[in-house]
Amino acid sequence: MTLTRREALGLTAGAAAFLTLAPRIAFAATEDTEAAIKAFTGGAMPESGKITLDTPEIAENGNTVPVGISVESPMTADDYVESVLILADGNPSPAVATFHFTAMSGAADAKTRIRLAKTQNVIAVAKMSNGSTFMDKKEVKVTIGGCGG
Repeated sequence: MTLTRREALGLTAGAAAFLTLAPRIAFAATEDTEAAIKAFTGGAMPESGKITLDTPEIAENGNTVPVGISVESPMTADDYVESVLILADGNPSPAVATFHFTAMSGAADAKTRIRLAKTQNVIAVAKMSNGSTFMDKKEVKVTIGGCGG
């Protein structure tokens, strides 16, 4: 079977249209994650310490990855944790969850499950009542069926 010039051009045009219109998976850029952190902290660079991020080193199922945070704070009217932002720098939208606390919360601890698209960093940023900010970061390896990542 031989293709005519017209048929060859038609196949090429069809392939180009498919590749142009095919859905693409978008992942957050590092700049998006940094911008989200700056927006949350008001432009301040978070320090390390006070916040602890608890994630598995390897997640066999990226659809339900357990994440826990705890922040050292007396949780008094003068000194408490206002909020904690959790980000995943490889997801299409880096901001995953925000937890809000008050002095009446008693403790700044929270647990949730998040979805991770691929192996990536999970970041937790805490904002204190006095304006200071703290950050912790962990890499989570997402495997498919327990193999590779």
